[in-house]
Amino acid sequence: MLKQKLQEEQIIALKSGDKEKLSTLRFVLAQIKNKEIEKQEELNDDEIILIIKKITKELKESIDSFKKAGRKDLIDESERQLKIISLYLPEELTDDQLKQEIEKIISQNKELFNKNPKAIIGICMKSLKAKADSSRIMKIIQIYVKN
Repeated sequence: MLKQKLQEEQIIALKSGDKEKLSTLRFVLAQIKNKEIEKQEELNDDEIILIIKKITKELKESIDSFKKAGRKDLIDESERQLKIISLYLPEELTDDQLKQEIEKIISQNKELFNKNPKAIIGICMKSLKAKADSSRIMKIIQIYVKN
């Protein structure tokens, strides 16, 4: 679904002559294709979102590096790419929604949580990593693991 949307947007960018959007979408689709070749199967939307998040993270790191180097031209280019890519990411869960999701996972795995509270971290990360940043997930999980 998301891959199809990216491909359609790529065609629109090609027809409209939007070279920057076209090259950005081509890069994203190439990353998706590489992962599909690696896995030898089509990716689902959650897996595609993770790829887009990874690209977003890399762009943010590049922007930081370019700022340190004083490269305004590269900062501007990376920020435009980041803006284009961000359009395809779903909104992240709010902290309250994230807490509710974590509480639901803990209640579904109550026996495991009582034996080893830290085991819940992997379960939460796996099911929520497409919905929120992993650092936010860890921060909220720590509240439950410590108690």
